[in-house]
Amino acid sequence: MADSSTQSLTMNAAALAIMDVIADFTAYPEWTGAVKKAEVTDPGVGARAKRVKFGLDAGLIKDTYELEYSWAPDGLSVSWELVVGQMQKSQHGSYTLRPVGPTTEVTYSLTVQLNVPLVGPLRRKAERTIMDTALKELRKRVEKA
Repeated sequence: MADSSTQSLTMNAAALAIMDVIADFTAYPEWTGAVKKAEVTDPGVGARAKRVKFGLDAGLIKDTYELEYSWAPDGLSVSWELVVGQMQKSQHGSYTLRPVGPTTEVTYSLTVQLNVPLVGPLRRKAERTIMDTALKELRKRVEKA
């Protein structure tokens, strides 16, 4: 698999409150710009979904894809893998939360391989843009709550 892109952002919220927002997939269309649809396809066991199908519209990039999630027992990290996608060949991502006093450092890692070849620097730039937007939208949502 290709190298992963990683970004971090500090948020003024408790780690478990942030993870609750991350896990509330059906609310994503309310606060993310690109996710137009999010449907839990396998609720899993407990309060965290195992599989979610997304409808994405980010201007030139439109995709429907399904991700499978693995939640850490301590509630401080989640990772996912692509199950099926139209434009994506693979996707691996994760959020890792690290409490720092009253704030939380949120680290987002992402690797995406598209069905259409994209040279490494362009792919990494797209991943960084996706992560930057996602982290800022997440921070806005959790700090508003």
